[in-house]
Amino acid sequence: MATTRSALTQEDIRTLVRGVTPDVRAAAAYKLCRSIDAAPLSEADRETAQEILRVMAGDAAELVRRALAVTLKASPLVPRDVALRLARDVETISLPLLSFSPVFLDSDLADIVRLGGPVRQLAIARRPMLSRTVTDAIAEHGGERAVTAACANDNADFAENALQQVVARFETHEKVLAAIAYRNALPLAVSEKLVLLVGDHLRDHLIARHAVGAETALTIATGAAERATVDLVDQAGRAADVRAFVAHLASQGRLTPSLLLRGVAQGHMTFFEWGVAELAGVPHHRTWLMIHDAGPLGLRAIYERAGLPARLFPAFRAAVDTYHAMEFDGGARDLERFQQRMLERFLTQPQTASREDVDYLLDKMDEVSREAAAEAHASLSA
Repeated sequence: MATTRSALTQEDIRTLVRGVTPDVRAAAAYKLCRSIDAAPLSEADRETAQEILRVMAGDAAELVRRALAVTLKASPLVPRDVALRLARDVETISLPLLSFSPVFLDSDLADIVRLGGPVRQLAIARRPMLSRTVTDAIAEHGGERAVTAACANDNADFAENALQQVVARFETHEKVLAAIAYRNALPLAVSEKLVLLVGDHLRDHLIARHAVGAETALTIATGAAERATVDLVDQAGRAADVRAFVAHLASQGRLTPSLLLRGVAQGHMTFFEWGVAELAGVPHHRTWLMIHDAGPLGLRAIYERAGLPARLFPAFRAAVDTYHAMEFDGGARDLERFQQRMLERFLTQPQTASREDVDYLLDKMDEVSREAAAEAHASLSA
């Protein structure tokens, strides 16, 4: 193995195998591992290097095995059989490899999660990438610390069923629930279950970051006074299935003129379209045509069929006209800027809306402005 032996003498290799003390052999092992990791290896050299690593892994001295595990913890050159052997070793040797080694198969890691104990589970949970095979095992067998770490790992791929299992196992463990709540994306069913289990702070985060279904939103919005209140307009803007969301609101008597006005004034036109279609009993595609493409009388005709109050029609007309006059800029925070301009132009029209609705929309405009200012300040500070 020319490339390796050019960096190590024959004496180094003999010292590795026959060194009198563990310290001497460990020093030789460290030097050899560094050379193997740095040198370009042919296929024959690789095979020779791997045989040397097998010798190291079988050394009786923990120092030698640790030199291998620490120095080559992220190297693809470690043979899989060596990695598996060292994964069963003492923790000072097993944990570096379990945390980083790319040579483990997903099935290897899942088996270690099932059989390896909480410390090894935690090391695996913190790996740079976790597949669903591994997170399924963590969800089913992992202890609290490992599950928390995996859920907090943005590069851990969780199936919805695995997250549901974690919530069911740890529904009274705030740290686990918080780790799930702060994931970048959550399935709707998981966020809905979480929002009913967590405290006010996490509930507010879930409601702001992850959409919840209409039934859950109404459960919270009409719950006890000490619980967080869901803004149904915000939820309407995030709903994955607007049609189902609107239908549920209507079945509960919550699809009110005020809610529709607040929604359309914030630019949630899809919500407004489905809401009017639901109230009018007219298919969505026909409602869309009457709102957008049927001339000045189309909106009034579908509006009256929906049974919405005549006094609010000028406000809805102004909101729809403003919507048509707006264009997205294609930049950062596009939706927020769009909503701010929509609110500004809507609120400068002659108003027939209730004072409560106007106050709500003014508060929304302030909220959007504060968020935009905060982001601008953060950009300048970066």
